[in-house]
Amino acid sequence: MRRAAVASALASLLATAAVAASAEPDWAAMQVTPYASPKPAPGFSLPGLDGKTRSLGDFRGKVLMLFFWATW
Repeated sequence: MRRAAVASALASLLATAAVAASAEPDWAAMQVTPYASPKPAPGFSLPGLDGKTRSLGDFRGKVLMLFFWATW
């Protein structure tokens, strides 16, 4: 009897989890903006301080931080 009750509870828990996992959350009701995965940067090249031209592809797989500034 006890095994049947545990098995039934486990089955209903798994069924509930499967339904919840397949349903899309209601983002508007939660007042949350869903995460949009980042898009790859377009390819470009810039001259380095040593005079060599470097392209964005040269740094593939590495963390790269760019600073763009101007003195107008």
